[in-house]
Amino acid sequence: MAEFSDPAAAGSDAPSAAVEQARAAAVDTAGSPELVGEHLGATRETPSAEEGGEDLGEVVTHSFASRLPGYVGWYWAVTLAAVPGEEHVTVDEVVLLPGEQALLAPAWVPWHERLRPGDLSVGDVLPSTEDDPRLVPGYTTDDDSADDPEGSVVASEVGLGRERVMSREGREETAARWNAGEFGPRSAMARQAPGPCGTCGFFLPLAGSLRQSFGACGNVYAPADGRVVAVDYGCGAHSQATLVPDDATEVVRSARYDTGSFDVL
Repeated sequence: MAEFSDPAAAGSDAPSAAVEQARAAAVDTAGSPELVGEHLGATRETPSAEEGGEDLGEVVTHSFASRLPGYVGWYWAVTLAAVPGEEHVTVDEVVLLPGEQALLAPAWVPWHERLRPGDLSVGDVLPSTEDDPRLVPGYTTDDDSADDPEGSVVASEVGLGRERVMSREGREETAARWNAGEFGPRSAMARQAPGPCGTCGFFLPLAGSLRQSFGACGNVYAPADGRVVAVDYGCGAHSQATLVPDDATEVVRSARYDTGSFDVL
């Protein structure tokens, strides 16, 4: 597309020269002359016959700075057209467009991508999507917990017991999130613990493929009581944390005096 730095050079009836007609169209759309600023230039939208295009007429878009409150960096674009055989230039369209420095609203993000852990409150409903990669139809895979030989699993949950079950991808994502969380092996509490949860009597292992890595804490005095913890997590409430008695202290059978507040002569 060619740009015209001097619109008047193209002849009085050409769209490229009809700056005032374009401005009037912009003012009519904006509702007030004060909302249409200076002329920014004109751009040819169709190639001319000299440029290798067919002689179908001329279509030019004029740009005017916008003074509309709240639209910093935007501009009015007015497209004019001259049809061969017609005496007058016609207005095709008038639109308000963002420029390179325009203030734009952030891109729209679907609701299920905007949610963050903890956003769900009482009464809220969070439906899962049909293409959620964390879930698979129950008839295409066995329930992960049903494969656990040590877990107490209701037989009706195998296969068709639930319409959808967690996929391998969903379990791996969950394991990574739990390991990196507050009750994972790299937390400050775990690094200072006397022993890992996997050796604690209050540790309740999960069923299924996560059994070897996670469980629930059942110690009412532990910070993770009722939470899922990694086997390598730990806290000071470990069942094997016992007080080791110090060496026998000296038994004093005679009177002793505190001489810290006076001098002994």
